Formats: sequence, C-alpha cells, structure tokens
Amino acid sequence: MTIKPGLRSPGLWLFVGGLEALFLVNIAEFLYPGYSVRDDYISQLGVGPTDVKIVFMAALLLFGAMGIIAGMLLRQRTRNSRVWLFLVLSAIGAIGVAIFDMNAFSTPHAAFAVAAFVFGNLASIFSYKLVRAPLSWVFVILGLIGLAALALFGPRICPAIGEGGMERLIFYPPMFWSLGFGAYLMAEDRS
Repeated sequence: MTIKPGLRSPGLWLFVGGLEALFLVNIAEFLYPGYSVRDDYISQLGVGPTDVKIVFMAALLLFGAMGIIAGMLLRQRTRNSRVWLFLVLSAIGAIGVAIFDMNAFSTPHAAFAVAAFVFGNLASIFSYKLVRAPLSWVFVILGLIGLAALALFGPRICPAIGEGGMERLIFYPPMFWSLGFGAYLMAEDRS
C-alpha cells in the first residue's frame, strides 16, 4: 500500500494533531461541570465524567498517533536533527497520559506527562535550525516559556494564574509550535 503524496507531509500530521488536541481539550473543559482552567489540572479531564474522559482520551491518543507519524516522516527528511525524536517521545508521552489516568496510575501518569511536556518543548526549541528567522526565534521562545513554566510548576510556584493556568503555560507552547511548524512544513512541501 502506498501513501498518497500529500499524506507524506510531516507538517500535515503535526498541524492536524495539534489542532485536534487543542480543540478537543477545550471541548472537554466545556463539558466538565464546574471545571476551572485556573485551578484544575488538564489531566483531571481524564478522570471526569465519562463524556469528558472520552473526549480527553481521544485528543491525546490522536495527537500521539499523529505525532509519531509526523516524527517518522520528519526523520526521513532531517536525519541529523533531534526534532523528530523529541516529537516522537512527546507523542508517546501524550499516549501514556491518556492510558494511565492521574488517579489510578499516578506515577506512570506523571512520568508520561513530564515526557510529553519536556520533549514537546525541546522539539520546539531544536526546530530553530529547520526554519528561517524570525519564526525560528518564535519557536525557541515558545519552548523556553514551556520549560520555564515546567520548572516553576514542579515546586508549585504558581502565581495568580493557579496550578491549572501554570500547567497550560507548559501545554500550550508545544501545541502552538505544532501548528506553526506543521504549517511551515506544509508550505515548504508546496514550494
């Protein structure tokens, strides 16, 4: 079976994966009665009401699958770059977060969440070599924001935005990167 040329674009998989993850996580937040983006962790969506759990798990499993596909396709293009590896490790982390909920499997859940966050933000930073400025600097800044927020989140240094808000400062930068880098790669494919 051959893959159609348009589906061989790592940018397509990365863009769609990031888009659906952001979209579905937000839908899950809206569906969860009393959920607070300031005070509640993103992973609490995975232990909420059944409809919320399903949407959250779908978001992470789809992102993970698409991230792995994007990473493998990117590897074919840029073997000397670590971006593909960081992307795949982040995607595996997302899948692990979906499979191991925070209540029943707290230790593996936390390990997979850290992997998803660290490697997603590292992918953003290391992609600076693959894109032209000024976008390369935007990706570095996004990754640094995510890693700095993770460093503050560990010891629970969460200012007025709360623990939920601080976790989103870790989660959103690699998601924004996946949209930007994915779009960049798709545009590169067309030229």
